[in-house]
Amino acid sequence: MKSIQLKTKLLLLLTLSFLSLSAFAMSLQEAKSQGYLGEQANGYLGLVKANPEAKAVMDDVNNKRRAHYETIAKKNNISAADVAKLAGEKAIAATDKGNYVQDAKGKWIKK
Repeated sequence: MKSIQLKTKLLLLLTLSFLSLSAFAMSLQEAKSQGYLGEQANGYLGLVKANPEAKAVMDDVNNKRRAHYETIAKKNNISAADVAKLAGEKAIAATDKGNYVQDAKGKWIKK
């Protein structure tokens, strides 16, 4: 009987621990809509407001973008910087109204 109660309590604790961790995980869309992250002309996300969770999202997405830009650049015999710049233009154009983008002077503005 005690064994079943202990297993039940342990399972409940593990479930609550997992739920509390996932509750703090921020998605890219949440980070953007909450004003923590914005799109930059260089093709990468930038940190608009300091937030450790948003920064972790930004770092992860930027690493994936960098790898993707390099793959495209190799296939097309162009520089990754050129690919990133074009991607940045497209990302800024596609940014939802109310989210942040960086202007040519480096200032964050709401779209």
